[in-house]
Amino acid sequence: MSQPVSSTPETFRSVELTKIGANRFKATNARGGETYFGSGGEDPDFTPVEMFLAAIAGCGAIDVDLIAGKRATADSFSLTASGDKVRDDQGNHLVNLRVTFDVVFPEGEEGDAARAVMPRALEQTRDRLCTVTRTVAIGEPVEFDQA
Repeated sequence: MSQPVSSTPETFRSVELTKIGANRFKATNARGGETYFGSGGEDPDFTPVEMFLAAIAGCGAIDVDLIAGKRATADSFSLTASGDKVRDDQGNHLVNLRVTFDVVFPEGEEGDAARAVMPRALEQTRDRLCTVTRTVAIGEPVEFDQA
């Protein structure tokens, strides 16, 4: 596990959740951005597991786009994040987590350079850059308390 870190304005991140209906919540970040999630019933909102998968994919997408995008702008850029939700002696959790990138770069020297950097970009986001996947891989504990 990692060493305790004292929060500073540079390190601290938070979101606030507000209940907006039966099993539905609004998440608001410090910049005023909002997103919604629920339990996966009839509403179209993401479930927390789907938001988690989106966070993993989104974190990786931003990193890889920043690295490969220095060489060429992708003609198309999409990802799929997936996993299996299981319940076992460790409780509910996801296994078989996978993020699959489907990125197409233009023909030519710049596109060739972007294609060439993709394997390293994927390794860097998995092993060093993406805060979300690094937190999962390291296994940082989560504290739950009451205000």
